[in-house]
Amino acid sequence: MENQDPFEGLTPIESTPIPEIIQEETSEDIQFTNRLDLSELQTNVQKIKEEMSKVIVGQSDMLDMLMASLLAKGHSLIEGVPGVAKTITAKLMAKSLSVGFSRIQFTPDLMPSDILGTSVFNLKTTEFEFKKGPIFSNMILIDEINRAPAKTQAALFEVMEEQQITIDGNYYNLNSPFMVLATQNPIEQEGTYRLPEAQLDRFLFKIEVRYPNLEEEIEILMREHNLQDRVKTDAITPFLTAEQIIKYQALVTQILVEEHLLKYIADLIMATRNNQFLYLGASPRASIAILKASKAFAAMSGRDFVTPEDIKRAAIPVLHHRVIVTPEREMEGITSTDVIKQIIENVEIPR
Repeated sequence: MENQDPFEGLTPIESTPIPEIIQEETSEDIQFTNRLDLSELQTNVQKIKEEMSKVIVGQSDMLDMLMASLLAKGHSLIEGVPGVAKTITAKLMAKSLSVGFSRIQFTPDLMPSDILGTSVFNLKTTEFEFKKGPIFSNMILIDEINRAPAKTQAALFEVMEEQQITIDGNYYNLNSPFMVLATQNPIEQEGTYRLPEAQLDRFLFKIEVRYPNLEEEIEILMREHNLQDRVKTDAITPFLTAEQIIKYQALVTQILVEEHLLKYIADLIMATRNNQFLYLGASPRASIAILKASKAFAAMSGRDFVTPEDIKRAAIPVLHHRVIVTPEREMEGITSTDVIKQIIENVEIPR
């Protein structure tokens, strides 16, 4: 018996081509568009960082936090040993922006009127006239902020929080944008005064500047050797105007934050208040600061929404100068940064 083909007599089924519309959908990647156009903001922030990197070697985290502080309408305290480019970084940032700049050197004999201004009697008009102090500018560099006594420190409380000054019963509003960059040396104790907690709480970030590594140290020496008679800051080109900064600050406030992320911020703050290693926990101003900073980090990344990573990135520089470690733990060498890192690890991240 001959072998019979099992498929004999069956009509072959023709393959049906995939419709063209389906082929198009499978060949193209799905792209998401932001509610907010952050491309200009992201580009200009990157340009400013590149301009500052012409002089500053490394310190990318510090540059990111300074830009985030500007976008979040906050102030920054830069702490580091002498010679790690704290002051020049602040000056470079001011030069990269087309805004007013003022520098105040804090000393033990500095008076509040030397910062805010004072009323002077005009003999011609027989009236007192208010002469504005150096605080009336857009970007203020306060060098060695911990060298002034408490009386002078208190002069900054109102202006840093409310962007206004009250003198002789009159109110003076400062123009936007307004940002205070302060530097201090954590090691030197001679002729210095500890910053009050109320003063520290008004800084959005406390930025700790570390020593450069070996490669960065070599790069610093190479740049200094090739500089010759040129001035370091001459290579900096201003990019942003005051109007652009105000526009970007308004965009940052519109960044989306889901409700479960708001709860995540609150959980982090509550954990500082219930931690056995901390004598003083964070205040509601700290939770608002994390919210603002995380929005700024999201905008700098080109996103119109906040992620848990943005919050974790903001938590340490926002919190470590606002909480106080108990004396017993401090004697053991535990720092506020160590405690905050532990809190971040223990608090559950929302999914």
